[in-house]
Amino acid sequence: MKLAGIRVLDLTSYIPGPYLTMAMADHGAEVIKIEAPGGDHTRHIGLKDGPDTVYFRNFNRGKKSLVLDLKQEADRAAFLRLADSADVVVESNRPGVARRLGIDYDTLSQRNPRLIMCSISAFGQDGPRAGRAAHDLALEALTGVLGANCGADGAPAMPALPLSDYLSALQGLSGVLMALYARERSGRGDRIDISMQEALLSATANVMGPTMAEARQPIVAHERTTGGSAFYRWYDCADGRLALAGQEPKFIAALLGHLGRDDLVALCREPGPQQQPVIDTLRGFFAGQTLVQAGALLDRLDVCWGRVNTYPQALDDEQIIARGFILADERGRRHLGPPIRFQHEPARPSLAVPDLGADQALVGSGAIRTT
Repeated sequence: MKLAGIRVLDLTSYIPGPYLTMAMADHGAEVIKIEAPGGDHTRHIGLKDGPDTVYFRNFNRGKKSLVLDLKQEADRAAFLRLADSADVVVESNRPGVARRLGIDYDTLSQRNPRLIMCSISAFGQDGPRAGRAAHDLALEALTGVLGANCGADGAPAMPALPLSDYLSALQGLSGVLMALYARERSGRGDRIDISMQEALLSATANVMGPTMAEARQPIVAHERTTGGSAFYRWYDCADGRLALAGQEPKFIAALLGHLGRDDLVALCREPGPQQQPVIDTLRGFFAGQTLVQAGALLDRLDVCWGRVNTYPQALDDEQIIARGFILADERGRRHLGPPIRFQHEPARPSLAVPDLGADQALVGSGAIRTT
């Protein structure tokens, strides 16, 4: 596999770091999860369908686990010995914590110049807010994403996904892989500083037109991807909901032409309140259709659309099943598969979930015990 022979030390919990390192484990890296006494917080959050919570196993399959209290000298020494043989360290402490513990990049790279260290934090390693704690909702608020994610009443809606967590994980993964590639030429590792705030703000590029061009806040209900376009919104059918999700002229002309409303096509050239007659027409049409009827028509017209699924329906989607994306372990528990697919050396994820401290032998008898 692509990352066979790469050793990763994972000092993280929750989502960003574990998602990053699990992707590396899926593609062959040896990922050693360093857990504090008591274990990763997500071992204790949410529902279980076996010995582990779904939350924990969805981010930590295929890893090894050992318990170290890095505030204790013996355990810190054990970690440093591991870092001497590591390729990558991923940590998500607040800035300054790694240095106080004596496991910062400067310390580790003096011992192991080839080491790559990726630090993921809410605001990055410097700046006036660097030491402040924050989770995704605060970052969605600060970046303007929450304020632009409004319901029909104009108030912010609670986000369904922690976007800054996943985006910072993917930016971190990109940085680690770039650093590994560069190390092949230079022989030198690197330090990667990932700000969750910046990762999320970078993903607003497609909605920044009004702000960057005219220095104003977008009118959310009037913009092309947030409610101002008839062909980029959801509609009620007789037995469920669907989303139209393509604003290209060919989609607009195909559906409105079928409905005998070519007169409405011109209204769709720009987003905004002038599209309300189109929305009303489509709303009335879909209300009289079942999802099967509407879907068959949209497929025949080659219009971009999707059924508004529940999560159970999403896991049972025929496309997901056909590609084998949902995996099952020996207990029959489901896992989300690796989304990165290679023709050569594809992922071979281990679906084993480590018991707390299962790999304590990696650091010998001097390390802290789990009980």
